[in-house]
Amino acid sequence: MNYDVILIRYGELALKGKNRDQFEEALVKSVRNVLRSFFKVKVRRNYGRMYVELHGEDAYAVMERLKRVFGISSFSPTIQVDPDIETIKEKALELVRQMDPQPRTFRVVSRRADKRYPIQSMEVNRMVATHILRALPAISVDLHEPDMIVNVEIRTEGTYISCETIPGLGGLPVGVSGKVLLLLSGGIDSPVAGWMMLKRGVTLEAIHFHSYPFTSERALQKVRDLAHKLTKWGGTVRLHVVPFTEIQTAIREKCPEDYLITIMRRFMMRISERVAENTNAKALATGESLGQVASQTLESMDTINKVISIPILRPLVAMDKVDIVDLSRQIDTYELSILPYEDCCTVFTPKNPVTRPKPRLAAKFEEALDVEALVEDAVARTEIEEITTKPKETATDLF
Repeated sequence: MNYDVILIRYGELALKGKNRDQFEEALVKSVRNVLRSFFKVKVRRNYGRMYVELHGEDAYAVMERLKRVFGISSFSPTIQVDPDIETIKEKALELVRQMDPQPRTFRVVSRRADKRYPIQSMEVNRMVATHILRALPAISVDLHEPDMIVNVEIRTEGTYISCETIPGLGGLPVGVSGKVLLLLSGGIDSPVAGWMMLKRGVTLEAIHFHSYPFTSERALQKVRDLAHKLTKWGGTVRLHVVPFTEIQTAIREKCPEDYLITIMRRFMMRISERVAENTNAKALATGESLGQVASQTLESMDTINKVISIPILRPLVAMDKVDIVDLSRQIDTYELSILPYEDCCTVFTPKNPVTRPKPRLAAKFEEALDVEALVEDAVARTEIEEITTKPKETATDLF
């Protein structure tokens, strides 16, 4: 079928009141960005709807790109027609005839946004459905669970007919909620947390703690590849790579083994807060899920949080591991995440980590360390990488 326009709907954005224009403009920007390789396409918006004019571009290729855009509740490939009722009837019939496979049941749903149109919506439904039934006696009307819905939108800017509605990602357009710094470890959870933060409209940067030679170049490359996966939804991701070897070595030498993970995480938070301040990020985000491991109990989270004042967002906090894994498969990060390259957390995991650490004891054990000097040195030596296009080498190429 040669479609003319893809009609984009947005749900949550419609509730934004006086700020609605700002959100809609951000969505237009996201759509234009993801469709920039389709040179003939034009994107425009009107109140409550957005239109992608195809001008001969492949509708299905364009729609594959739209599936990546947060802020879209659904979209439909449409044909644009004159508002004359006879034209609407004929074009609706033509559209149904070209559907493969042919539906057994259908219903017509018209929306008369242009109240000047002389025919009421219910009457448009009846007239279009009757025309289709007379021409195609093998199908019937089902108002409750039809195989197909024929949508007719009569608006001041045009009349559009469609037979498909594709769900979008929902959420908010990337960039409307400020910047967040994601602690990206290379495991299953943190990329999923990053994706969920993108869905809430943040601009995402990432920070990774690299402990060479305890962790390999393959481990770092895996993190780059995971950050690249996130660019599919959020555009360029700035990756801050923190040298963490000296800090981990000092903690292991001078602090009790059972508090090693707790103190290590406290250092990560301190460094992340400094990097966030330097990049104007308003919060940190982690892939922590309550009770999943020793460092993710309420007591551990409280002890780790004590050393910073910046908000910490934990979008996975109430999710089961199975749910997180399912989502990681959907966003195509799972296979990368399970590559057997250890990160700095897994390399130094003690046999019996404390599950209910006390802030007072953690602070006491840290007295053996020059905390400020270690943090300042790590921040100063942090390297920044711009993750945009797919790297020439991936973690699996480094064997």
